Amino acid sequence: MSVDIESFNASWLAKWSEKDVAGLLKFYSADTVYRDPQVPDGLKGEKALGDYLKQLFDNTPPMHYAPHETWKTANGFCGRWYCTISAPDGTKSLMRGFDLVVLEGDRIKLNEVYVHNVTAIPE
Repeated sequence: MSVDIESFNASWLAKWSEKDVAGLLKFYSADTVYRDPQVPDGLKGEKALGDYLKQLFDNTPPMHYAPHETWKTANGFCGRWYCTISAPDGTKSLMRGFDLVVLEGDRIKLNEVYVHNVTAIPE
């Protein structure tokens, strides 16, 4: 695998922060499988993922994803991140997440997302 996972992860998370559906889909394979807590049984394929992301982004406040750590695996990487969520009333909350990413070349073949709320970024 010749992908620089730290750079890939940072660029990919930036597209999540931007809520850029078209930009995000460029990171995924046409037959990708995506799972997160809202779609635990997963979505398959670029169209299903694009439709889901559009609906998700239309219904969530601004969210800023910041990479924290990445670990290379045999066929991709695991990446931990923090997300600051800015509610319409001006309050902010913090979520910590972890992605399992399986790559096929330089595209995401499988993405599983695990998240939980936190009150601060640990030092």
